[in-house]
Amino acid sequence: MASVTQSSATLPLHAGASATVRIEPPRGLFELRLREVWAYRELLYFFVWRDVKIRYKQTAIGVLWVVLQPVLTMLAFTLFFGRLAKLPSEGLPYPVFYFAALVPWTYFSYALQMTTSVVVDSQAIITKVYFPRLILPISAALSGLVDFAIGFVVLAIFTLAYGIRPTLAALWLPALLALAFFTALGVGLWLSALNALYRDVRYVIPFIIQFWMFASPVAYPSSLVPVRWRWLYGLNPMAGVIDGFRWAITGRGQAPSLLLLASAFAVALVVLGGLFFFNRMETSVADRV
Repeated sequence: MASVTQSSATLPLHAGASATVRIEPPRGLFELRLREVWAYRELLYFFVWRDVKIRYKQTAIGVLWVVLQPVLTMLAFTLFFGRLAKLPSEGLPYPVFYFAALVPWTYFSYALQMTTSVVVDSQAIITKVYFPRLILPISAALSGLVDFAIGFVVLAIFTLAYGIRPTLAALWLPALLALAFFTALGVGLWLSALNALYRDVRYVIPFIIQFWMFASPVAYPSSLVPVRWRWLYGLNPMAGVIDGFRWAITGRGQAPSLLLLASAFAVALVVLGGLFFFNRMETSVADRV
């Protein structure tokens, strides 16, 4: 039996009678039913809370691992790309330069992995109960924000320790985080739908994430990219996010306006396309998972 995406009340109520609800598949490509997602917001909260509890349940070091992962990577980058390769750091201390990029990147990579596998991992629920399937990738992307919050606190302490004080540029941080969230969600919508159809997609994800990291200004500044190609480089949404985080956290340099504009445009296209593709896949997901 095919999965469905909407519930529509059909019969009027009489005294002592109960409502009849008919659930049917979407009738068109642009029928996204985002209002249903809002109606199931309590279920969304439950999925997010479940993912957070599972992540920290029965772990030896728990929250400490969220901090250790970017810190150890930062130390490796500082040694190899900073001290040995002597890549420019735009006047920032190498540890701050790399850590400011790794905190949003670690969130993005985790959220992308979670959104890709969430549909297949939730097959027991999908085949038994109706709810808007879009809740699953949204909850997976939201659950990673807990890790981001922990890493961001450490980053703030780190920058203060180096004598870097926050400026008005820090007001851009919520917008930059939203851009990272929608990037992970948009790409995750495509990959989660493909993963439900073709199970070998999950094996490609680690390579995609590794390649994407080196295609983003994590280990190097975007200033190394020629100016005439900067807009094209910005079509990688994480380029604008990472550059923006460095600028917003440290207040150093110029705002990455061209990169952010190109990144925001790319994210809008990816999210809209992902919503339409996920919507079409949703009608058959119960048969495929």
